[in-house]
Amino acid sequence: MAAHISASSSDPVKQFSVFCENRVGRLYDLTALFKDHDVHVMAMTVLDTTDSAIVRVIVDDPDKARELMVNNDFPYTETDVLAVEITDESELKGVLAALFEAEINVYYVYSFMKRPEGKSALVINAEDSDVAAQALNQRGFRALSQSDIAR
Repeated sequence: MAAHISASSSDPVKQFSVFCENRVGRLYDLTALFKDHDVHVMAMTVLDTTDSAIVRVIVDDPDKARELMVNNDFPYTETDVLAVEITDESELKGVLAALFEAEINVYYVYSFMKRPEGKSALVINAEDSDVAAQALNQRGFRALSQSDIAR
């Protein structure tokens, strides 16, 4: 199972945090831009603030997404996140127990909308992704790499 950890750390899942002003249609503009250029949104969550929204998004083609956002005035930051495959929602407790036992602080979690193999997955931003991946692996959970979610 160690191969899963090394694959994840060498090809980490990229999350973009896109800063969108709070105006009607801006989220649509971003997702339409991706769709029009064959970039698939695999996971997304939106955090609303007073004057803007932060759209956290995982896509199947980070290089193309990066280029599209730069060329279309969507400011963003990029971070590596942990993606873990689960069978269904019943495994959430086991995932969180593994992180709790390893004393890993979890900043946020959200779910994938689509996975190529039809299994569910969670996006986890934790204080130490490598230790988190090891703890999950020891419990039998599979950490995904960016290439695992590419179409």
